[in-house]
Amino acid sequence: MDFNVKKLASGAGLFFTRAVQFTEEKLGQAEKTELDAHFENLMSRADCTKHWTEKIFRQTEVLLQPNPSARIEEFFYEKLDMKAPSRVTNGELLGQYMEDAAKEFGSETPYGNTLIKVGECERRLGAAEREFLQTSAISFLTPLRNFLEGDWRTISKERRLLENLRLDLDACKTRLKKAKLAEAKAAVSPTSHNHSEGCEGKMSVIFFLLFQAEHELRVAQTEFDRQAEVTRLLLEGISSTHVNHLRCLNEFVEAQAAYYKQCHFHMQELQKELGRLPNAFALNSTHAMATPGPASEGITSPVETDTLKIEEVQAPATGTRKAKVLYDYDAADSSELSLLADELITVYTVPGMDSDWLIGERGNQKGKVPVTYLELLS
Repeated sequence: MDFNVKKLASGAGLFFTRAVQFTEEKLGQAEKTELDAHFENLMSRADCTKHWTEKIFRQTEVLLQPNPSARIEEFFYEKLDMKAPSRVTNGELLGQYMEDAAKEFGSETPYGNTLIKVGECERRLGAAEREFLQTSAISFLTPLRNFLEGDWRTISKERRLLENLRLDLDACKTRLKKAKLAEAKAAVSPTSHNHSEGCEGKMSVIFFLLFQAEHELRVAQTEFDRQAEVTRLLLEGISSTHVNHLRCLNEFVEAQAAYYKQCHFHMQELQKELGRLPNAFALNSTHAMATPGPASEGITSPVETDTLKIEEVQAPATGTRKAKVLYDYDAADSSELSLLADELITVYTVPGMDSDWLIGERGNQKGKVPVTYLELLS
């Protein structure tokens, strides 16, 4: 108990001394030991790194999980060192709803069949999103969090200790300065014979205080220099942090690119599947459900058959246009024309053809092409 009281009293005295030194520095009544320019630059760079790492980390969390309630839930699970329950992505949930709706409407109907195919695609998109979220959390968010909660806390702790030792050092310098001033005053002040003994005692006290102040200054300077070196090494480690974050950033970009590539692939496949389906609007219309009249019996158009007879399609005398291909497209059958992004082809339509398709020509090659893959130029 006695030891704790002494320790508490010593700590309170040290705190008071530092507070006095800090206040006098702010008021311009005490000198302050300045760090060298290189050290100041290191601290400024560290502060900048912490500031922007924190902003990037928070915004990436918002990007990966826009729902604030879900982020709070994940935060509590993390702090409790518990595994967060698996959460269904919005795409997977939408796909499930579409498939359930298809069962109600009937999977054999055009609408129900289309719902199933779109629902399956949404499920795949949701699975790709889940993989992207997991990869990004591991390769990008975790390293940023480790820096903020690990390395930066260590740096902040050592910097606070350095600042305290700096206040102790400057307080020692102030005490030494006052002791030297007292010695100088005692040396020049006249003394009489009657007071010689008292003056000698006073000088002894002054010499003792001067010796003690010099000793405390040497100790404080040694501790400050040692702590400054430790802090400098930690601050110079920020360069390694930048290299590590650069690697993590590249991995995050690769994960994003892979995710969007998968999404693009799934949507292209969905477009192809939907393109092979009969026209849902026509099948659901009253005209399509009506029995064909005699005038229409036996009349077939090349573009109305399941497989387009390309050799029977002729380009019109007028109405052809140039088009730029936006994306690569692989022909599903012999009636379609494969496309390469950025190439120019000639396109036109023929009577009775689905509005989502055009006939495309490239040299001697000819076939159906989807309108969504083209940019009409003229």
